[in-house]
Formats: sequence, C-alpha cells, structure tokens
Amino acid sequence: MPPARLFAALGDTTRLGLIERLSQGGERSIVQLGDGLPISRQAVAKHLDVLLGAGLVRRTKSGREVLFALQPEVFAEASDWLSKVGSQWDGTLGRFKDFVENQP
Repeated sequence: MPPARLFAALGDTTRLGLIERLSQGGERSIVQLGDGLPISRQAVAKHLDVLLGAGLVRRTKSGREVLFALQPEVFAEASDWLSKVGSQWDGTLGRFKDFVENQP
C-alpha cells in the first residue's frame, strides 16, 4: 500500500477514532463502531470504506452482520516506513549541521 494513501486515510479524526475502537481487539459491527458518535451509520460505513481501501481494516460477514477488524501488519509496515524516513532525515540534518558548523 502506498504510504500516502495510508496516511491520508489516517488524516481524519473520525477515522482515527474508529481505529482506536478497533484497536481494543476483536471484530466490531458498524453499529458497535458508531455507538456514541455524532454521525450516521452511513457516515461510519463511508469512513470504514476509506480505511478498507487503505488496507487498514478488513471486513468479514457473520450471518447478516458485517464485522470489521484491524489489519495489524499494515500498521507495522507504516511504522517501518516512518522509521526509514526518520533515519533519512537524521542523516540529512546531521550533514546540514556539519556543513553549517564548518563554514568560515
């Protein structure tokens, strides 16, 4: 999954709240995920579609109910990507510091 799509999906407070609810473990229905939120079930479903498209959650069907759960491996990939980018920036900033300190 391209990092931009993943981080764009996480760039919304409602979706982050859904991720937080799902991070408590297990599978949850749209009704359970939307409980107490000031948005409709249809809006929750649209946010879940974005998270599905980014690969952050998976959807399964249990009878008539559709359940959602986190895809933890995608979060591990995102963490690895952030670590890599952080290391690159550390190197760049270190070279910049050396350059500035060694100017006459």
